[in-house]
Parts: sequence; C-alpha cells; structure tokens
Amino acid sequence: MFLYALTIFLSSFLLFQVQPIIAKMILPWFGGSAAVWTTCMIFFQTALLAGYAYAHVIHEKLTTNRQSALHIALLCCATLSIPIVPTQSWKPTGAEDPIVLILGLLVVTIGLPYFLLSTTGPLLQSWYAKEYQSTMPYRLFALSNVASLIALLSYPILIEPNMDVHTQAWVWSSAFFIFVCLCGHLTWRSRRFESIAFTKETQIETIIRPNWVQKSHWILLAAVPSILMLT
Repeated sequence: MFLYALTIFLSSFLLFQVQPIIAKMILPWFGGSAAVWTTCMIFFQTALLAGYAYAHVIHEKLTTNRQSALHIALLCCATLSIPIVPTQSWKPTGAEDPIVLILGLLVVTIGLPYFLLSTTGPLLQSWYAKEYQSTMPYRLFALSNVASLIALLSYPILIEPNMDVHTQAWVWSSAFFIFVCLCGHLTWRSRRFESIAFTKETQIETIIRPNWVQKSHWILLAAVPSILMLT
C-alpha cells in the first residue's frame, strides 16, 4: 500500500508542479501574453486526456504482462527527456507561428513525462485492486487530489520565491527520475496479477452500465471548468 500511495502522490504532485515551471521558463521567449499560458493549458489538458485514454485502453485490451512491458518501455523513454530544460533552438526568431512553436517545444521537452504522469493514477489503482482484492483503490484517487492541491499551493508560496526557474526544472527532473524508479517497480510487480477481477464490481457494471448519452453528459460537464479557465 505504501509504495502505491507514494508513487501516486509523487506523480500527481509532479503533474501539477511542472505546468507553472515550464510555462514560466518559456514566457520570456514568447512574451507575457495570455496566449502563451492558454496554449500551454490546451497542451496540458490534451495530454492529460490522452493519458487517461491510454490507461483505459491498455487496461481493457492488453494482458497485465503486455501492460507492464509497454509501460516500462515508455518510462525508460521518458527519462531521455530530462532535464526538462528547453534548448535555445526553440527560441523564436520572429518568423514562426508562436502557437505551433510552443506546442512543439512542449511535446519535445515535457510531452512524454507529462503523459506518463497522467496515466499513473488510473493504472496503479487498477493494479492495486488486483493485488489487494479485498480493498477498494479509490482512496488513492483522493490522495492524488491532495497531492495536486499541495503542488498548486506550494509553488507560489515555497518553490517560486526560493528557486530560480532552472533550479526548479532540475529538481523536478530529479524527482521525476525517482518516480520512474518507483512506478517501474510497481509496473513490473503487476505482472503477477494476470487474471484477477472483482466479481461484485463486474455484476454491478453489467446492471447499471451507463449509456452514451450519460457518458457524453459527463464529458461535457468535465469540460466546462477547463473551458472557463481558458476564457
């Protein structure tokens, strides 16, 4: 339980800490306009959704062994992105489309690490449920929310006043490497739980499985706060 909790807490903390770090790092290159932050937020929201979709698809379509192999391979690839310091080659000269350049910079610099951090909560909860069949994993979701809130509050109060942005990037990158080690260990361990499922959960799901109208309604409700934040 402790390793699952620690890994999910760290992933959620890093997920929300990196957003102000990378945005603040590139603001001097592209100017302090709201368009820079809005572009960053669009990227982060899209990557977050892609991470959730990835977690759902591999959980539903792949065996645990294949999930493990794929996720460990991606974790190893993600370490090639650290430290998350953009190179000077991304600095605009004035002729480029800034939105395309910002999106390209984010994809190359932080894309895969951010994507993998966003997959951690759903994947680890499913593996935890297989390992500890008598315990519900949803408390880990609550823990991830606590970590996210701590990350958002600690940045302007503790991190930003005491570290320059390049130091922040290096500290974040070091913490991400620790996360890769923890998540890699749990991912490898998940191979032992190949075909375990909750009978009661399966029965309930077949009875009250939501239709597409309900699913669309939930998606639209989830999109509202993101849209309001960008406008």
